[in-house]
Amino acid sequence: MCYLQPFLFCFFALNVMFLSFGQQAVQGGVSTQNKVSIIVLGTIQDAGSPHIACEKECCAALFKNQDASRKVVSFGVVDRKAQKSFLFEATPDIAIQLRRLRTHSGFQNTDIPDGIFLTHAHLGHYTGLMYLGKEATNANQVPVYTMPKMMGFLETNGPWSQLVSNQNITLSPLTNNRERQLTADLKVIPFTVPHRDEYSETVGYKIIGPNKSALFIPDIDKWEKWETDIVSEIAKVDYAFLDATFYDGEEINNRDILEIPHPFVIESIVLFEDLPPSEKKKIHFIHFNHTNPLLNTKSEQFKGVLKKGFDIARKGQAFEL
Repeated sequence: MCYLQPFLFCFFALNVMFLSFGQQAVQGGVSTQNKVSIIVLGTIQDAGSPHIACEKECCAALFKNQDASRKVVSFGVVDRKAQKSFLFEATPDIAIQLRRLRTHSGFQNTDIPDGIFLTHAHLGHYTGLMYLGKEATNANQVPVYTMPKMMGFLETNGPWSQLVSNQNITLSPLTNNRERQLTADLKVIPFTVPHRDEYSETVGYKIIGPNKSALFIPDIDKWEKWETDIVSEIAKVDYAFLDATFYDGEEINNRDILEIPHPFVIESIVLFEDLPPSEKKKIHFIHFNHTNPLLNTKSEQFKGVLKKGFDIARKGQAFEL
C-alpha cells in the first residue's frame, strides 16, 4: 500500500490540473488561452425587441415574457494578453452588455471598458453613452472613438456635450480607412458606408487580431450604393457581420421603405449565392428589426438561411481573432 499511495496522489494531482486547465480553456465560450476575441453582445435593430407600440404577433408575447437574448446590436473585443477590452456601439442595453463583456474578459474588475467605438448617430448606436454621465456611473475620461461629424455632434449637442465637458468621456478622432492600433495584437480600421447621415457619417469597422479579422457593418443603405465591392471585402476577412435589418419588404407595411433603406436579406442571399461554401460560412447576418423572421429559430426563413450556407449572429457567440 505504501508504494501505491504516491502513485495515487500524482494521478489525482494530474487530474485536478487537467480539469482546471479544461475549465479555463472554455470560459466564455472561447479559449481563454487565445489572446484576442470578439463576443456578440446584441443583434437587434436600434429600437429593440419588443418594439415600442408594436401590436403585431412578433412582439405580443415578448411584452409579457421578455427574451433575454434580444439586446440591441453590439460587440465586445477583448485582448487578454494586454488585459484590455473595447465596446463597439453604445446601446440602450449598455449596462447588461458591459457586465457581459467584463465576465467574458476574465480579468476586468470594473464594467467600464478601455474604449468605445461608435458607428453613427442613430438611436441604438450611441445613446447608451448617457449612462456614463453623472446621473449614472459618472465615468472618468472613457475614450470614445468617432469620425469627425460624429465627434462634432457629441461636442455641440446636449446631453452628450455635458459628457465631454464633465470629462466623463474623451473623444478620440478616427480617419476614414486609417488604421488605429489599440494594442500590440489588436487594430481597427473604420470605413464610411452610405446610410441616412442626418447627424453624422456612418462607418463600418474591420477588426484585426493577431490571427484573424472581422468585418462589422450593422447599417448600410444598399450594397450597390457603396463604392466598395462587399464580396471583395468578405474575401479579405475571416468573419463578416452584415446588416440584415429586414428579411424582405413585406415586413414594413406601415412606412415608406425608401425612408429606411437597408439590404434585404433576400437581396444579400442573391448577391452572395455564387460564393464558395468557405466564403458563405464567413457571413453572419446581424442587426434584426423586431419584425424579422430570422429572430425565430423555428421559422422557415431562419432554417433556409442556414441551409444556404450562411450564418445568423446570436447573442453570446464568441470568435477568436
